[in-house]
Amino acid sequence: MMKRAILAALFGVLVLAALVIFLNLRGEDEMHDALPTTPAAAETVSRGAYLARAGNCVTCHTDRGGAPFAGGRAIETPFGTVYASNLTPDKATGIGNWSADNFWRALHNGRGKDGRLLYPAFPYPNYTLVTRADSDAIFDYLRSVPPVQRANRAHRLRWPYSTQAALAVWRALYFTVGANHEERTQSAQFNRGAYLVRGLGHCSACHITRNFLGASSDMMDLSGGLIPMQNWYAPSLTSPAEAGVADWDLAQIEHLLQTGVAPRSAVLGPMAEVVLHSTQYLLPADLRAMAVYLKALPQTHEHDAAPVVTMSARMAERGAKIYDQHCAQCHGDKGEGVPGAYPPLAANRAVNLAVTANLVQVVLNGGFPPSTAGNPRPFGMPPFATVLSDADVAAVISHIRASWGNHAAPVSEFSVSQQRDTTGS
Repeated sequence: MMKRAILAALFGVLVLAALVIFLNLRGEDEMHDALPTTPAAAETVSRGAYLARAGNCVTCHTDRGGAPFAGGRAIETPFGTVYASNLTPDKATGIGNWSADNFWRALHNGRGKDGRLLYPAFPYPNYTLVTRADSDAIFDYLRSVPPVQRANRAHRLRWPYSTQAALAVWRALYFTVGANHEERTQSAQFNRGAYLVRGLGHCSACHITRNFLGASSDMMDLSGGLIPMQNWYAPSLTSPAEAGVADWDLAQIEHLLQTGVAPRSAVLGPMAEVVLHSTQYLLPADLRAMAVYLKALPQTHEHDAAPVVTMSARMAERGAKIYDQHCAQCHGDKGEGVPGAYPPLAANRAVNLAVTANLVQVVLNGGFPPSTAGNPRPFGMPPFATVLSDADVAAVISHIRASWGNHAAPVSEFSVSQQRDTTGS
């Protein structure tokens, strides 16, 4: 009986392994390793450069102070550190020995040149929607950048997340090879915007709620989520209470994506990097397409404000005093702000978010919109990490969230302390 049980268990393991392998090979195309032998046409390289901008490839694949696309940037995850790879055409350490098929498989299937499964810190769950023509153009552009000899760093991930077996199971559960399918009932403009937002622009890589394995049941979901390890909250694009833009004019949405500021909002934190390195360079037609798609997203009310918990009179008094000392000179005595410079805090939906991570980040570490052609000298906020205690930060944020038409719950000193510890402020 014992022998039979062992054999049955082994058979079950083999069946599971075969199933995982099968699920991870779905959509795999036959790959060829024929290397390009002639330089790409200038027009194709230029188009690829534009598409790489739209995909914001340079942000992750460039280490601080390093050569563009030479890799090495650390990407912190709940499972350890992933290091971005070298995308320059160096043959020893980059993609100089890759073929267009190899590159396409990385984007479309999430597999490296040697067939190894790639970690989804590289957003292939979105890039699987990128067309083959766009993949080839990006590859031709990367072949044209100066080669940099910089060896790829080994990832530092905890076991079992460091194993290919665990990654195979994750992919079997959460990744399906896809393709870009246009909606026939929608306009060409809408479909272009959907392609940029859902695929190449990979907006859901941040604006998504993830489970304990770092995945979502719907990788195209844009309902908001805390960005792992960064302590920034990417607000919901499907909620009028967070970052939904269904009631915005198209021109306002375009202006925000192009300059980082708009009459009703400004970008900070990770989104500032997106505008700085990517969306400010997009063609007007693509900005309009993204605006059309974002404006058309169905809006929900699941993020409407929760019942307010009032703060103590002592905390309210302390917060009001700190606001008068450090905040009123820019944001106004009544939170009215200064048009074109400092945003109003009164009735500001960013102030009223249920998740307070962004407010704590900005008060502790400061924040600036990106410097763009349309806003070359942005007004920003200085850091107060060395000026205000955790109790001070909690009090002033709580005061702002309860004043001038704001009706949000107070922030605890403990939550500020936790965030300060994790950001090293």
